[in-house]
Amino acid sequence: MPNNQSNQGQRPPAAVSALGLRKSYGPKTVLDGVDLTVPEGTVFALLGPNGAGKTTVVKILSTLVSAGPGTGEIRVGGHDLAADPQAVRAAIGVTGQFSAVDGLITGEENMLLMADLHHFPRSEGKRVAAELLERFDLVEAAKKPASTYSGGMKRRLDIAMTLVGDPRIIFLDEPTTGLDPRSRHNMWGIIRELVAGGVTVFLTTQYLEEADELADRIAVLNDGRIAAEGTAEELKRLVPGGHVRLRFTDPAAYRFAALAVREATGDDEALTLSIPSGGSQRELRSILDWLDAAEIEADELTVHTPDLDDVFFALTGPTGPTAPTGPAASATVPNQTKENVR
Repeated sequence: MPNNQSNQGQRPPAAVSALGLRKSYGPKTVLDGVDLTVPEGTVFALLGPNGAGKTTVVKILSTLVSAGPGTGEIRVGGHDLAADPQAVRAAIGVTGQFSAVDGLITGEENMLLMADLHHFPRSEGKRVAAELLERFDLVEAAKKPASTYSGGMKRRLDIAMTLVGDPRIIFLDEPTTGLDPRSRHNMWGIIRELVAGGVTVFLTTQYLEEADELADRIAVLNDGRIAAEGTAEELKRLVPGGHVRLRFTDPAAYRFAALAVREATGDDEALTLSIPSGGSQRELRSILDWLDAAEIEADELTVHTPDLDDVFFALTGPTGPTAPTGPAASATVPNQTKENVR
């Protein structure tokens, strides 16, 4: 919440911004003009199928690889990435798809190694390592070789190592891949705590539920371009298919309702009717009023709205991004032409 009235309505400054991000490897175009803006203190999720270029985006923004010719200005943590990459590195932390943990040494030694790389005095390094090991519930395992850690423990240690330098921007490239559901939920809690402390998190993930749970804004990357961007709810409104389903146990009531509601789709075997609906309170009230007026009693009424799975499949399907067919709130779908749909 803004601290004073003069700031009301203003967006937080961008922690990460990129204009026309491009990258090719030989004849293969990986990124073909990607624009990104990530406000400070938020979670930004980048979704996309395997090979869409998500990891390449992270590598470029974290200075691990250079952007391609034609890329516009990239700023991370207020620093121009091309002009001052060292300042960018000082402002960020990166946790890649594959753990940076050294399994041959203990968790504590991994932490102290990171402190040494940040040129901390020995006493300061020990203090920071101890605080982070406690924060990530790794004190009991600190003296054990990291090779003995579970997948969730290694991922927690990996992020703890990333935080040694107190970065204000963290890139998490598929941080929960391979974790069991409990470990994944624990990781979500850690990410929420980081953001509550003012850290900006740039997240790539294969888990759509994860983006739905965590992200303030989501971008869908497909074939090197942003297919759509917005909040989870905005993106869900891009995809048609929401409906109210009525289930009957009385075949006669089902047949009567099917004849009365011409726009409904019926399933004669299941005795269900699907009525197109966005699931709003007004639409539901209208359906219930109609049922009462027609003296029809359905045994069950359920609301079905598109989820991020539907959005993902619609935007990254084999025929390319699908344009919305109705109001799309403020979600952004870039214009698609024959030239830029690959």
